[in-house]
Amino acid sequence: MKISTKEFRVRDGGKINLKNLPTKVKPFYQSADDYQKLLAAHIQEMSERQELLYADNRYSLLLIFQAMDAAGKDGAIKHVMSGVNPQGCQVFSFKHPSAGELAHDFLWRTTRDLPERGRIGIFNRSYYEEVLVVKVHPEILKGQGLPAELVEDKNFWEKRYRSITNLEKHLHRNGTRVIKFFLHLSKEEQRRRFLKRLDDPARNWKFSQFDLVERGFWKEYRRAYEECLTATSTEESPWFVVPADDKLNARLIISQVVCEALKDLKMEYPKSDPKRLLELKRLRRQLVKQGG
Repeated sequence: MKISTKEFRVRDGGKINLKNLPTKVKPFYQSADDYQKLLAAHIQEMSERQELLYADNRYSLLLIFQAMDAAGKDGAIKHVMSGVNPQGCQVFSFKHPSAGELAHDFLWRTTRDLPERGRIGIFNRSYYEEVLVVKVHPEILKGQGLPAELVEDKNFWEKRYRSITNLEKHLHRNGTRVIKFFLHLSKEEQRRRFLKRLDDPARNWKFSQFDLVERGFWKEYRRAYEECLTATSTEESPWFVVPADDKLNARLIISQVVCEALKDLKMEYPKSDPKRLLELKRLRRQLVKQGG
C-alpha cells in the first residue's frame, strides 16, 4: 500500500485540533516480514541519497522529533536511520538546559548542533521544548533570567513562534531543509507502554515518577502542541503529525517522508572539468604502471 505523506502534513496556516487526527491508521504493511522489506527499501534509498547529499555538499537536512513520553521517538530514530552512514548523520538529544545554556537566548544551544552541508542532523527534542514544556510549566520560564517586560508581554509566545519560524526560514535560504515530526500517541496507548516498562525488569530504567507527573498534564501538553503546530508549520519547514500507536507504521511513514525530502533536493555528483579529467587519466596511467 502506497503511503501518501500529504495526509500527515500540517497545512501551512491550518488550525490543528489533535482530537480530530488519528493516533492509529490502517497498516501500510501486511505482515512483520512485509514491514521489514518495506523499511529496508526505504533505508536503502535513504542511504543512496545520503551519499549523494554528502558528495553534492550544498544541502543539509535537519529532522526534528517531538512527542509525548513513550511515543517511540528513540525507536523511530534507531530503526529508520539504521542504514545511514554514521559519518554523515548526527543525533542530538536535548534535556533540561544547563546553567551555561540558560545564560543565552533559547535558540542558542540547538543552533550549535545544526548539521553541516552534506549531512543529516537529528534533534531528539529541540528548541520546540521552549514553547511546549516551558509553556506547560511557566515556572521554568521564570528561571531563564529574562527581563520582566519581555516575559509579561501578552504576545510573548507568538514572538517565540516567530523567532522559530524566522530561524527555519533562514536555514532554508541557506540550504538546510527542516522536517519536523510529531509522534501522535493516544493517552491509552501511553498507559499501556508505561505499564509494560513497569512490568519488564529490563525496561524499568525507562520509567520514573516524573513520567507519571507529566502524564497528569496531558490536556495542557495537547493544547501546547496544537498551538505550536498551528503557528510553526510552514511551506519550507512543515510538521508531520505521525500516528504513533502502531510503532511499525509510524516508522514507515517517517522513512517515506525522509526519502521524499531527500529526493526533492536538486543534487548531483560533482562533475570533473576537462583539466581534471586529464589529471585523472595521468594518475591512472601511473597507477597501472606501478603494477602489484
